[in-house]
Amino acid sequence: MRRTILLLLLALVGGLALGTMLGGGLCSSGQGVAAARSSSVPMARAMAASYPTASAPPLDIGDNNRLLEQAETVLEELQGEDYAGLSQLIHPEKGVTLTPFSTVSTEYDRTLSAVEVADLPEDEEIYVWGVMDGSGAPIRSTCTDYFARFVYNADYAQAPEIGVDTILMSGNALENVFDAYPQARFVDYTFPGIDPAKQGYDWCSLKLVFEPWENDWYLVGLIHSEWTT
Repeated sequence: MRRTILLLLLALVGGLALGTMLGGGLCSSGQGVAAARSSSVPMARAMAASYPTASAPPLDIGDNNRLLEQAETVLEELQGEDYAGLSQLIHPEKGVTLTPFSTVSTEYDRTLSAVEVADLPEDEEIYVWGVMDGSGAPIRSTCTDYFARFVYNADYAQAPEIGVDTILMSGNALENVFDAYPQARFVDYTFPGIDPAKQGYDWCSLKLVFEPWENDWYLVGLIHSEWTT
């Protein structure tokens, strides 16, 4: 009987000791996992910070490639009369100023915002866009009629001569693009003549004027030029 009681006491004491050891082991293991997770957070952040983030390279304003790409895209939108697409290329803050005869005029030239360009096909209102060369009569027309006469009056996407920051042809109208847009660059698309019988007296050109904004070139001016008497 005494032997049985002694064995029971030994079993009880041994069970308590084993439970204490196991409990301490489990608690230590849990703390180890928590510590490992905690230490892995700053380590992961440090590793992520060590990798460079992808970003567009800064605009090189002296490089002609991106400037010409934007100019060609503008011509594509004008050629297809996609004014919604063209509006995405308009300077978001300055809009685009339209000049009918070479000389940029803050008094007479109209400036359209990107939203107004996008809505251009639906706008049937008649506006004054400046004055006719020679007669001085007001140029009155809708937006679409103005673009057809004083912007994309020829297929400039096929222009035989292209100048970057260079005025290719001029007449008796003052060419003041450099003074009017001192922070800009421009691309001049020129037809030195359309009808050979007119011997160049029907030359015309379109200057696309761009200024940098948000790391890209945006359109701020459309300058139409042509032979005038």
